[in-house]
Amino acid sequence: MENSRAVVIKRMPERLNSRQARLFWQEIQPLISADRPQLVFDMSRVKSLDAWGVDVLLRCMSEVMRRDGDLKLAAVPPETAVILEMTRTDRFFEIYETPADAMHSFSRFLPGAMREQPFRQPAAATGKAIDGKTGMAA
Repeated sequence: MENSRAVVIKRMPERLNSRQARLFWQEIQPLISADRPQLVFDMSRVKSLDAWGVDVLLRCMSEVMRRDGDLKLAAVPPETAVILEMTRTDRFFEIYETPADAMHSFSRFLPGAMREQPFRQPAAATGKAIDGKTGMAA
């Protein structure tokens, strides 16, 4: 089974102030309204982020989560990262160095990607592991 939903990378504007945040919110609505949206916000061009910008990021995350999706940030400039840290907003997002890294992270946990490992129980007396299926020391 493969992940067939598209990951959308959206480049953020240079400024996320009150005016730009409102415009961005209107522009992003169709992407957020999708079923289980998978979004990456490329923040590489962001030079100015104020309270309105932080608010729109949190609103986007909230809406995406309500639709059982995910939103990740990528290429966050140092100045913007400081603002996200100061407002403690950074803890709500997975943040990646590049948009490509963020995009690839969506495929990491596909169904079937995790393989069951046999249970090994440590042996108290010998210090050797005991195989959970056979009960024998491994």
